[in-house]
Amino acid sequence: MALHPRAGRPATPSDVVDISHLISCYYTDKPNSKQPSERVSFGTSGHRGSAFNRAFNEQHILAITQATVDYRNQQGFEGPMFVGFDTHALSQCAFSSVLQVLAANGIQVRVQQERGFVATPVISHAILDHNRQSQALADGLILTPSHNPPQDGGIKYNPPHGGPADVDATDFIAERANAYLQDNLAGVQQVSLAVAMATGLVEQVDMIGTYVEHLGEVVDFEAIAQSGIRIGADPLGGSGVHTWERIAKCYGINLTVVNPWVDPAFAFMPLDKDGKIRMDCSSPSAMSNLLKIKDDFDICVANDPDFDRHGIVCRDGGLMNPNHYLAVAIDYLLAHRPKWSSELPVGKTLVSSAIIDKVVAKHQRTLFEVPVGFKWFVSGLHQGQLAFGGEESAGASFLDKQGQAFSTDKDGFILALLAAEIQAVTGESPASHYRKLEAQFGQAFYRRIDAPADNEQKAKLKALSAEQVSSDTLAGEVITAKLTRAPGNNGAIGGLKVTTENGWFAARPSGTEAIYKIYAESLNSEAHLELLLEDAQRLVSELFSAD
Repeated sequence: MALHPRAGRPATPSDVVDISHLISCYYTDKPNSKQPSERVSFGTSGHRGSAFNRAFNEQHILAITQATVDYRNQQGFEGPMFVGFDTHALSQCAFSSVLQVLAANGIQVRVQQERGFVATPVISHAILDHNRQSQALADGLILTPSHNPPQDGGIKYNPPHGGPADVDATDFIAERANAYLQDNLAGVQQVSLAVAMATGLVEQVDMIGTYVEHLGEVVDFEAIAQSGIRIGADPLGGSGVHTWERIAKCYGINLTVVNPWVDPAFAFMPLDKDGKIRMDCSSPSAMSNLLKIKDDFDICVANDPDFDRHGIVCRDGGLMNPNHYLAVAIDYLLAHRPKWSSELPVGKTLVSSAIIDKVVAKHQRTLFEVPVGFKWFVSGLHQGQLAFGGEESAGASFLDKQGQAFSTDKDGFILALLAAEIQAVTGESPASHYRKLEAQFGQAFYRRIDAPADNEQKAKLKALSAEQVSSDTLAGEVITAKLTRAPGNNGAIGGLKVTTENGWFAARPSGTEAIYKIYAESLNSEAHLELLLEDAQRLVSELFSAD
């Protein structure tokens, strides 16, 4: 897709969402339960949508929360529910709706002091920290659409393992929530917000303080502080804006929050590549403000609004490709965490770079390659049986220095702080480290594109078997594998991955849009990458046209 002519430039008043109208729509518009686009649908990161489209309205949240209560009751979870929200306008609306239902059901709720914003990894850590000390298992709800535009809302459920829920939970919750919508919320228990807050069930605690205190178990702050390196942190208007200040004060590191603004319209954001406001810390367009000041710091970091993603900016390399930073992070951690067992595998999603495979092999570790979705790493991280889990979309987490779980959801804080640790300990930027990996393993050429697909075509791609792929070659090379299940855990890809000696592509249908996604990587050249993408689209088109 071509760059929008104003990509990376400041937003104008016409780009900015009318927040008061959005909030009005949240409370006044009612979804049509018979319209698929207005029903509850849990993707890899929960249910998302906009109140403008009747896809994220009060009725959705009331129904989803009651369905979540039903699920936790069925599972026998008797501990508190930790609830957090990010800086999107609909997140704050939905937070109030969630409290009304939880209190009506007699659920003990824990929220951040003064109803403050809470990052996703803080909720994950809070769940784990509680469950290590109590047999009454806690879980959590997080109100966030991640890096999505200001008009969007999102809600995701984290069970007692602290990470994203698997389909056993999300399918139950979505089905039950849609039944509540169809019955006009019959069976959904609700009290007013004032009554909810007066019940004594909503307890305000300092989740952020506990998280910050425990960060020293994961990151080498002593090295960062002693080095004196200057860190510029851009929260992109997100939920960690005040957490960064607490981290800097607690550990005495030289960190400056370069953008302290919180605005539910995110009007301060540069436009993303498609001309929309989007808080994507892996996008050079959305990160243009931070890129302009990168030379004022030794290293710069950014996060999306719920801080489950990371963006790393180096003076000598600009914004790092997420795949490149994952490879560097894994290479560094495997050499600088001596108490990690050498038996622990390293996890990546199957659309992440093959350079990661080479780094893992270099350290004589086992690669754990899984389908798209961070949920596939949760069990291994939770049990201390997976050293690291990362996605090409700039989300990852890893064990603490002792080899124990710290957070089991994507953790933008620890990945950002790790970049500072790498620079402090080695004296070289993460970008410099990646150039050394390229010198060792060769250059990789990676791209993702989107192509149109209707519901029937997406269903075909999702249900594909390897035997349906008749071609023996791809981009001039012999095909070495045709995968519809991931090698690491035999999980269904929901699409296809085809590999050769020097390249691969993967194709997956979008769960929310009329498109399918093609990821491809060449270890040869940009020209070879173009051939991979062309052959991938041709191959998928043939599958669509087949009876």
